[in-house]
Parts: sequence; C-alpha cells; structure tokens
Amino acid sequence: MLTAPKPWGGKVRVTRVRGGHRPFVSWPPSGHQPWHPVVSLCPRTCPPRPGPLWDEGLRSPGSAQHSTSGWTRTGVLRGPPGQNVTMDEAGTPLLPDSLVYQIFLSLGPADVLAAGLVCRQWQAVSRDEFLWREQFYRYYQVARDVPRHPAATSWYEEFRRLYDMVPCVEVQTLREHTDQVLHLSFSHSGYQFASCSKDCTVKIWNNDLTISLVHSADMRPYNWSYTQFSQFNRDDSLLLASGVFLGPHNSSSGEIAVISLDTFALLSRVRNKPYDVFGCWLTETSLISGNLHRIGDITSCSVLWLNNAFQDVESENVNVVKRLFKIQNLNASTIRTVMVADCSRFDSPDLLLDAGAPGMPPRRVFDLGSGGEDEVAGPAPAPVRGKEGLRRLLDGLLDGRAQSQLSERALETKVAELLAQGRTKPPERSTADARSKLLIFTTGCLTYSPHQIGIKQILPHQMTTAGPVLGEGRGSDAFFDALDHVIDVHGHIIGMGLSPDNRYLYVNSRAWPSGSVVADPMQPPPIAEEIDLLVFDLKTMQEVKRALRAHRAYTPNDECFFIFLDVSRDFVASGAEDRHGYIWDRHYNICLAKLQHQDVVNSVVFSPQEQELLLTASDDATIKAWRSPRTVRVHQAPRPRPSPFFSWFASQRR
Repeated sequence: MLTAPKPWGGKVRVTRVRGGHRPFVSWPPSGHQPWHPVVSLCPRTCPPRPGPLWDEGLRSPGSAQHSTSGWTRTGVLRGPPGQNVTMDEAGTPLLPDSLVYQIFLSLGPADVLAAGLVCRQWQAVSRDEFLWREQFYRYYQVARDVPRHPAATSWYEEFRRLYDMVPCVEVQTLREHTDQVLHLSFSHSGYQFASCSKDCTVKIWNNDLTISLVHSADMRPYNWSYTQFSQFNRDDSLLLASGVFLGPHNSSSGEIAVISLDTFALLSRVRNKPYDVFGCWLTETSLISGNLHRIGDITSCSVLWLNNAFQDVESENVNVVKRLFKIQNLNASTIRTVMVADCSRFDSPDLLLDAGAPGMPPRRVFDLGSGGEDEVAGPAPAPVRGKEGLRRLLDGLLDGRAQSQLSERALETKVAELLAQGRTKPPERSTADARSKLLIFTTGCLTYSPHQIGIKQILPHQMTTAGPVLGEGRGSDAFFDALDHVIDVHGHIIGMGLSPDNRYLYVNSRAWPSGSVVADPMQPPPIAEEIDLLVFDLKTMQEVKRALRAHRAYTPNDECFFIFLDVSRDFVASGAEDRHGYIWDRHYNICLAKLQHQDVVNSVVFSPQEQELLLTASDDATIKAWRSPRTVRVHQAPRPRPSPFFSWFASQRR
C-alpha cells in the first residue's frame, strides 16, 4: 500500500519588517502525530491527498463549532503553550487584505490553513469565499461551469466535505473468509452486513466500531459451489442469499436461500436459473427468482417468479409461488441481475446530476409500451403484422429468395420475432401510481453479452402471490410479456446499483468499439479495458450524466467479472479489476479516492446510515473497512477523564 507522504514538517515563520516581533506557529504541533490515509494516489483522476488538512493542529478560532469533529470557537488565536500569536496587537495591519488575498491565491489549501493560524487578519482572509472557490476548482480540477452543490453552505465547507468526509482510511481488515469474497450487502439499519464468498459460506457481521463475526452459514451441504449475492429485506428480519449449484463447468443453475436473522435458520430454498439472475426482494416477505426455458438453438424464454419467503402454508389453496412475467430472449440473450426500484421514493430530494454536462447526447431509450422507434402512424395490429411477415418470410424461403441471405441462426431469430409479434401481451398502461415498482434487469437482443437494460412496471395487484398462479389476465394467444422500456448501453454491462432514493440507476459498462456490428450472436464485439459508469434517471428514462471513467478491467467477454457498485447520498463507489476500489462524488463527477487491495475488488458497499463508512471485498479473500478522516479523529479522540469528586463518589458507592 502507498501511504500519503508527510510534506510539511517544519514551522511557518512570519517576520515583521518593522519591530522585533517574530511570531510563529508550528504545524503539525509539537507532540501531535499527523494522520496519513492508507490510500493509493491516482494522479490521472483523483486529486492528491497530502495530509491532515483538518487535523487537530489546524482548528481555527473563527471556524464554526462542530459537535463531532471537535472544532472550537474561541476568542483568541493560540500558538505554542503560553504564547498568543497575533500580528495586529499594535493596531492597523501592515499588509492590506487585498495583498494577503493575492498571496494566499498562490498557496495550496494546506498552506492557506496554516497561514490562517498566524493572526486574526490572516485567519479572516483564509476563510474568504472567493479564495476557497478558487482553491476548490484548482485542487479538484472541476470544470468551472459546474456550480456548487445545492446543499453546500460555503466553498470552504464544500472543500472540507470532499477532503475530510470521504471514507478513504483503512481501519480494519477481515480475514475470516478462506477464498475470494464476491459480494457485500448492508442491512437497512446499518447494524449488520453480510458477505458471500467462493468458500461457499454466507457470513453475517455486526457493524460496531470493531466489526465482529456473528454467524457463518455453510451452504455446501445443499450442493452449492459458492455463494455470490445477498440482500436484506426491508425490516431486516430475513436475508436472501443466492448461490451457484455444484455441477459441470457450463452449468447455469443456481438457488436462492432465505435465512432468518433471529435464529439463523434456513426458512426456504428456491431454484434460480440462470444463477446470475441473483434474485431480489419485492416486498418484506416475497422475493423474485428466475427460470429459463430453451425454445431453439439461440432462442429462449425467461420466466420471473414471485415466491413467498415462508413456504410452510396451512392450506393447499394458498399460493407460495406465482408467475410474474414471461419474456422472450433472442440471439442467446437471457435475463440477468434483477433488482427492484420503488417509485414511491422518487420525489425525495436528490443531487443536481445533470450539472456541467450541457449538450450531452441522450442515451437511446426505447419506450416499447408506445411502440418502437420504427413505428409509423396507424400501424396494423401486432398479430396481423406478425402473421403477414411470417407468411412473406416462408414464401421467400419456398421460392429460394431468402435462403441465401439468412444464416440458420439469423433465420431462427427472424421467425421467433415474427411469432412473438402476435403472441406478446402489451404493457399495462395505468395512471401514475406511487405504489408501483420497477423491475430492472440486464438483457440483450443482438448477442449473449448483456448490453441492454430492461424495465418492467410492477403494479400493486401483482405484488402478492394471492389469486391464480398461471394465466392471470393473459388470453389464449398472449404468451410473452412486453417490456415497458429498454436502454441500449452499446457495451457489456458488468454491474448496476440504485441511488438511495431509487430514482437514479448507475451502470458499470465496458463499451464496444464505436460503430461495431454484431454479425454472430455467439461472437460479441471486443470490450474496452476502461469501465464506464453511466447514470440514468428512472423518472425520465434518460441518461443524465456523462460517463465516469477511472477504473479498469482486463478480462475478455467470456471471462468478464461482475463488479458490484454502490451509491450513497453524495458518493458512488465501485470495484475494479486493477486491484482498487474507487470513490467518486455524484455531483462533481470527480474521483476522490482509490482504495488498494491485493487482487480484484468485486464489491463495495456504503453503510446506509453513515456514508463515511465503506466496505470493500476482494479476490484476496479479505474485507476492508474504510472510514473518513473525520470519523477516525472522532473515534480516536481521548475521552474526558472523570473529575476527582465523581471518581471518589463512584468508589464510595462500590
């Protein structure tokens, strides 16, 4: 690991031209050990982190009181013990504020803070808003047209937020796993988190100041090969754990297990195919799983099921499973990575994500519910178009016109498309209902590589297993369900994550070459080494941010790692194949920290209650906990000693 250097160790001395007063201030102060973040520097994308700008020795007398960081409001500027450091005791300052301001403009942020300790005049200038605005744009290399965060109160505090409140200090390394750690998930309360690993265990941890292991569930007795994903339900009473079955190398079968967090008992198991559907909670007691049915060589059907977490029912008339959707897959694609977004949380205040990106071309988003992009005015009904198109295709094959133009796989795809036109149930068009949810998953239409995001609305009446299990609301000819929206990413999707308010979808993607054409569905285009982090607004179905790019991956299409990302109120974090985790600011689109491991970083997760705590999981079989410099200082601050009277009183009571 690289440790940030210690660039300042001497004394800042200021000498008067007239008179004999030579005040000085030591920084760091005598006997104080400065903090050095255990964080790799990323010169290409991340600003350097030279040292503890807001450490104990740099607390200014005029700064606002902060209940957790220990900042103080005092009336005098104190230097070394027994000495007041002032340059304006004699009256009028020798240097005008404008000249001090110009000098401070040429200094770095640490030097400005240190110089602000010299006297009251310098301290006042060192807090100037225009000064810190320049420091902010210069230090973080933010484009000048990007405004300040809407919630920020000053440029000084905003600089401090990005420097002092980013979880980049390694505070603990967990080594209880014996193989690659693949996924991490936090409970909604933030009190616990779970980890999944190639050692085929699901471990549950207590999130205290010192993290401790609570329970380890070994899934090998259930014929699992490894565990890969976990998720807590809304009230943190149940844990969903997803794994891969032990079997042939090309096996795609998996299983979902539901574990009670009160007794750690295994409540139910649900088949899940393919295994990278992962599964997710829809309500507190129901979860979504997948199944795959082959129709042809490269054509299949994905069925998404709603399962009751408690399957010990009292009556045979009570459903424990219900089919949600049945979706056609073309060109060897399948549905993977399902997740649910809650539309009722969209109105929560969030960041100004589209700042600083004027004129950005929107990502192609197809609203399939109102017709595709090729639809013209007054089209014929879908069943009629499908039958006519299929008849023309068959006539062409019999006449020998189409045979030379289409390969066997292309012909299969064309026939499947035409058949589906007359056997697909259109999306249900309902008025805006805050109770509805969005089912989000990766899919495709050109190749097996996941390059599209499918979105399907789940209405309130569909969120229960009550009622008929099969054929609900589906006529004899309606076999498939149509998607409401499809987002084409034009690259291999390797990770997705939702913002805390569920409105914004963040996507890790490795782009295809510009202008690439997929001629064979089994041979997708080569993918880039750089990972693009894309942002989509699920309320408007538009891309709202230019791509973040800093993390890298090296594996080809058929060996591509799934990199889990996570989003907090202000930050977004992701793993990478370059043995680092990355943290960006959501508003300014800048990389703030690069966190080092010894192997691929598979998963990152913020505490939902404290975004200054981040966990990272790696192929090096470790989990690392990272905290912000501010919280590290708070936790390491010495506790006040009890007064002699209370110590005596407590001893007398014993």
